[in-house]
Amino acid sequence: MSGLFGIISDKNCISDLYYGTDYHSHLGTAFGGISFFDKKKKLVKKIHDISNSQFKTKFYEGSEKITTTSGIGVISNSDPQPLTFKGKFGLCAICCDGRVTNKIELVEELIRKGISFSEVDRDNFNTTELIAYLINQGDTLVEGIEKIYQKISGSISLLILTNEGIYAARDSQGVSPLAIGTKDGSVAVASETCCFPNLGFTIKKFIEPGEIVFLSHKGIETQKKPNITKKICAFLWVYTGFPASTYEGINVEHVRENCGKHLAKRDNVKADLVSGVPDSGIAHAIGYAMESGVPFRRVLMKYTPGYGRSYTPLSQESRDKIAFMKLIPNENTIKGNRIVLCEDSIVRGTQLKNFTITKLKQAGAKEIHVRPACPPLMYPCIYNVSTRSINELAARRAIRALEGKDIEDVSEYVDSNTKKYQSMVDWIAQDIGVTSLQYQQIDDMVNSIGLPKEKLCLYCWLGTGVQKNLLEYK
Repeated sequence: MSGLFGIISDKNCISDLYYGTDYHSHLGTAFGGISFFDKKKKLVKKIHDISNSQFKTKFYEGSEKITTTSGIGVISNSDPQPLTFKGKFGLCAICCDGRVTNKIELVEELIRKGISFSEVDRDNFNTTELIAYLINQGDTLVEGIEKIYQKISGSISLLILTNEGIYAARDSQGVSPLAIGTKDGSVAVASETCCFPNLGFTIKKFIEPGEIVFLSHKGIETQKKPNITKKICAFLWVYTGFPASTYEGINVEHVRENCGKHLAKRDNVKADLVSGVPDSGIAHAIGYAMESGVPFRRVLMKYTPGYGRSYTPLSQESRDKIAFMKLIPNENTIKGNRIVLCEDSIVRGTQLKNFTITKLKQAGAKEIHVRPACPPLMYPCIYNVSTRSINELAARRAIRALEGKDIEDVSEYVDSNTKKYQSMVDWIAQDIGVTSLQYQQIDDMVNSIGLPKEKLCLYCWLGTGVQKNLLEYK
C-alpha cells in the first residue's frame, strides 16, 4: 500500500510537493520519498525511513532553499521509492502503488535477458525497480506502461516524472484511485483527494482504469484511453481511505456513516452507548448512532496519529505494539455500560481480542457488542500490501476449527443465510470474547458505497472476480 502525489507548476512548488505527499501518511509506515528537477534541471531523489518517525520530520527542514516546478512523492509501506533512472527515455523518476504477484517470475525473466537488479534486500526485489525495467521494454513511455499491464498479475498504479512532465497511470482494473486537481498555474495528481483542499486545489477529474495521463505546463493530456472494466477496491471506503477523501465522486466519511446506519437497521441489541474504534471506526459508529438513537460516546481515544495504523506493518510484532500503545480506554465512559463497538473490519482479530476488548473489560464494560462495517474477510488481497495469507484471517481460523481442517470451498460460510455462517460468527465472537458479534451484509456495504456491485472489487469477501486461486498463496 502506497500513497502517490505529483505536481507540475508555473512557480516553485516544493512546499506543495512536501505537504501533498505528507497528506498520504495514513497509507504507509515504512518509507517516504520525493524526486524533483531542481532549477539546474538536475534530477534529485530523497528517500527516508519513516518507520519510527513521521514524513514531515525528515523532509521539511531546508525546504526553503529548494526551487522546483515539478516533482513526485510517495509514502510507501514496503519498498524504498521513488527510484531514479537514466535510459533511453532520458532522466526520469518513478513511484508505484500496488502489488505484483508474479514478481519473482518477471524478475527471473529479466535476469535471463541480462538485466541486473540493484534494489535487493534479503532476496526481496523492489517492485518499483521491476516496473521501471518492464517499462523500458517499450519503444515509448506510454507503450512501456501498457506493456506492464500485459505482463503483471496484480495491480499497479504509477507516476513517472520526466523533464517534460508527469505520466500518471491508473491500474488496468482501477483497483486503486488516482485523481487530478488544479489551481491557478498548477496541476497535481494524487491517490487521496484529501490532500487538495488545504493546498488550494479542486478536483478536475478521476483517472479511469488503464488510463494514462500526461501532466505538463501545457495542461492535462490523455495518452491512452481508459478500459471499460472497473473494479475499485471497496475497502478504500470501509477502512484504508482518509475520511475527507473522495473516490469516483463518493466521499469516504459519508460511506462509513451509511455503513453504520445499515448495521443499526439490522440490529436489535439493547445498549447504553455506541462507540467506534479510532480512527476509521468512528464514522461507522456515528452512522449507527444516527440511525438507532443510541448515543455516540468515545470509549477509546487514539493518543496520537504518530503511531500510525496497526493494520499496515508487515510484522505481527509491530502491529501488536502499535495496537496496544495507540488506544487509551476512558474508564469513566466504559464502566458499567452496554457498549456497541463499531469497527471497520475484523481481519486477523488478534488486536481486537488481545488489546481492544481486553481494555474495555478491564475498564468495567458490562457488555460488548461488536459490529464490523464489512462482512467476514475470506481471502487475502492480491492487489495490494495487506493480508497475505489465508491462515491469518479470523474467518479462516474459525472455519478450520469447525471443519477440523482447511477447506477450499467456503461458499456456505460466505452465505450469511446458512447455519455454517452463523456457526463461524459464533466461534469468532467466543474467540475474541465479546457478548455478541454481527457483521455487515455484503449488499448493505455495496449500497452504502453507491456504486454498482460489478464496479467494485469484492474479492476479499466473495472470492470472485479474479482469475487466480488465492489458496496457492498460503
